[in-house]
Amino acid sequence: MKKTALLLLAFLIVNGIFAQTPLTPADWQSDLRFLQETVHKDYSFLFKKTTAEKFDASVDKLYQEIPKLQPHEIVAGFGRIVSSFAYGHTDIGWEQAPVKYHVLPLNLYWFTDGVYIEGAHKDYEKLVGAKVLKIEGLAVEDAMKAIRPLVPVENDQYFKANGLDFLVIPEALHAQKVTKTLKNAITFTLERDGKSFDHTITAVESYRFPRKYGFVNPEKDWVSARNQAATPLYLKNFDKIYYFEYLPESKTVYVRHSQIQDDPQENIPTFYDRVFDFIEKNDVEKLVIDVRLNGGGNNYKNKPIVTGIIRTKKINQPGKLYVLIGRRTFSACQNLVNELHNYTNAIFVGEPTSENINFYGDNRRVELPKSKLPVYLSFAWWQDKPQWENADWLAPHVAVEMSFEDYRSNRDPILETALQFKGGDFVLNPVRRLRELFEAKKMDQLQAEAQAMVKDPRYRFVDFEGEINQSGYDLLSSNQIDAAVYVFQLNTQLFPKSANAWDSLGEAHWRAGLKDKAVEYYNKAIALDPNGSVGDNARKMLKQINGD
Repeated sequence: MKKTALLLLAFLIVNGIFAQTPLTPADWQSDLRFLQETVHKDYSFLFKKTTAEKFDASVDKLYQEIPKLQPHEIVAGFGRIVSSFAYGHTDIGWEQAPVKYHVLPLNLYWFTDGVYIEGAHKDYEKLVGAKVLKIEGLAVEDAMKAIRPLVPVENDQYFKANGLDFLVIPEALHAQKVTKTLKNAITFTLERDGKSFDHTITAVESYRFPRKYGFVNPEKDWVSARNQAATPLYLKNFDKIYYFEYLPESKTVYVRHSQIQDDPQENIPTFYDRVFDFIEKNDVEKLVIDVRLNGGGNNYKNKPIVTGIIRTKKINQPGKLYVLIGRRTFSACQNLVNELHNYTNAIFVGEPTSENINFYGDNRRVELPKSKLPVYLSFAWWQDKPQWENADWLAPHVAVEMSFEDYRSNRDPILETALQFKGGDFVLNPVRRLRELFEAKKMDQLQAEAQAMVKDPRYRFVDFEGEINQSGYDLLSSNQIDAAVYVFQLNTQLFPKSANAWDSLGEAHWRAGLKDKAVEYYNKAIALDPNGSVGDNARKMLKQINGD
């Protein structure tokens, strides 16, 4: 089956926006009920991350609000409802909405040190490279929270890759109450060289940005923040879907592969035959496959990549094969990295992917009868790993991210890390390492290594808290109460501000018959999360303990 990456900025293509007879509130309400009925009838399996009850409540709320809303607010309402399924392939067709959108001629990018204007139309050349502090007086972090419900985010990485597009759409800013009224000129508070300043940017009718894989491609009318005197490997040869280059200093073959599609000049099997033939016949010690920009395509084309690596024993060894992943690694490329994780000795470097490990992909187009607004609803479940290994994303073994200065100066810290990686004290599977120390009863070493790894930035995408918590419950379920108490206690030492860790410790002590300690720890969880779900659970447990 073929899967294509979702392009959130597709609704900026002016030719896709059309005029029609104005729709009445009743028309929109009719379409909303049609959508509701269609989801319940044919797509109820999408109720995984949200519930049918929450979905229906959101539909009813929008239904009541429609007569008071402007057309762009109504479309945003549809977008929020469909995005609540939280699968990137499930979205509305913004490009065909019967509403004309506008766009600020800026391209934003979220680096480790903040959100920056990565590129802009030449009219705003002086703003390129500035850090965004506020939008219409609202802190950029709060503005991002406001527009997030419009985006079908599978995880935080998906939002980083796609969500910032909505920050430059005045209609989206108004629909999400970043601006009080719909306005065509938006004021940004920016920072450069330690000094902040305000600048108002005027929106134009929507059109396609001259950008590739999230970055501005400088041309006559557009300017990039990146120094154009050189081009890093991950941005080279954009006329090709994939290419490879030999790096003699590190004896490395570098491959950048940015779509799971055949290049018109050379199909995937032929290309990788050349890659593996070069590796076998030359002095090669490492292979780096860079899929940071790869948003997917046809996952049936992954096979020659995976099988070719497995056959090439020269590089399918720990320390010789590296896969660079990031916020645009999505869809069919998520299938690829899952398979490489399952069947090869790859070390993953960079940021987490933007897709869940197992996910709903391929979608069907459902056209709403009155507005003709297309809604794309996923129907195919892709599961490359067992359900207990599912997660929000595939996390890198070695976490490395890029700052704005790295990007501006053409430095690539992710590739550098892969090329320089020696292993040494690095633990490829830190959770397994801690489990082995626990089973060997090396408690002092377990405590020391756990504390060190939790603080080590290389492991910052490892869910230590969640994994340790699950290990504690596995012990509880097998009636190893004392061992479970120890594991939960370790988790509270590592994450003392986690309400969930204290809640779990309370449960373990209650199971151990230590009522006073259970009460103490449940109260600790309540203090840390007084208004949240963990606090609510702790209160319920206290009522049970007290016999209320």
